[in-house]
Amino acid sequence: MLRAVEAAERVHGRTSPNPWVGAVLVPEPAEGLPSAWFPGATAPPGGPHAEVSALAAAGERARGGTLFVTLEPCSHHGRTPPCVDAIVAAGVRRVVVGVCDPDPQVDGTGIAALRAAGVEVEVGVGADVVAEQLAPYVTHRRTGRPWVVLKLAATLDGRIAAPDGTSRWITGEEARLDAHRLRAVSDAVIVGAGTVRADDPALTVRLPEGDPCFRGPDEQPARVVLGKAPEGAAVLPALELSGPLERVLDDLGARGMVQILVEGGSKVAHGFHASGLVDRYVVYLAPALFGGDDARPLFAGAGAATIADLWRGVVRSVTSLGGDVRVELAPSGAG
Repeated sequence: MLRAVEAAERVHGRTSPNPWVGAVLVPEPAEGLPSAWFPGATAPPGGPHAEVSALAAAGERARGGTLFVTLEPCSHHGRTPPCVDAIVAAGVRRVVVGVCDPDPQVDGTGIAALRAAGVEVEVGVGADVVAEQLAPYVTHRRTGRPWVVLKLAATLDGRIAAPDGTSRWITGEEARLDAHRLRAVSDAVIVGAGTVRADDPALTVRLPEGDPCFRGPDEQPARVVLGKAPEGAAVLPALELSGPLERVLDDLGARGMVQILVEGGSKVAHGFHASGLVDRYVVYLAPALFGGDDARPLFAGAGAATIADLWRGVVRSVTSLGGDVRVELAPSGAG
């Protein structure tokens, strides 16, 4: 199952609105044939799902084998035929599923169809790892809204820019490359119109060829501006939206966006945070200090009025990136 998770991660950010799924076909041991495993991963929309790719790689060796798949196989006709039909036709003896698919078109029917066809099915293997990987997809299917990642970069005293507005660069190259990988696995990158006017960001994924998250010109995430971008801005063409953030998320979810990255500025960050709309916080901290209260803070807006109202989260990971530190936070009680 962990190999299936690895296969899925390689296509994260390329499959929306479909989930990024990994599969591994392990053939039944046969005399004279070497042991092997055949991976597959979901292709971009319209292409084969992970199960079909793994079955194609295995060929005749799929018969009698075991298929490990991170998400319950689909049982309905969409852009492609049901994966359940392909699994049964290939003669797979056993299917091991990480988690059930919450999509109303599946939601247990894939597992039921396999069992009805005489295929042995086991559910829940590696469920914790798979659920973490597919949390954005699950959120989208259950709420209709994308999973929201808020990216922040600051000095150790919590400042994102000097009093004159200059901010390039607070963090080092490794942290900035990691932030580009966050863009690469997101369906859209969001900034406020104020940030566009101040910094004129392009919001594109710029990684060296050979990087697992490299994206070419036709594979870039959508660019979303909250408000109106000035004519000639580097971010254009972009989707320009306004109104309550909840309505913005409903709009993006309806467009099939499963994961979005909010990059700023501080007013936009505060808006998402104060509204309780952030699913993950990724904070890059540089070993630097502005040393005063006049530099610009991470959030622009009213904060907790008393210690009892302090927002508290859960640290999911801490990673060293060159001279900087990457901290990933989830809201308390989040999966």
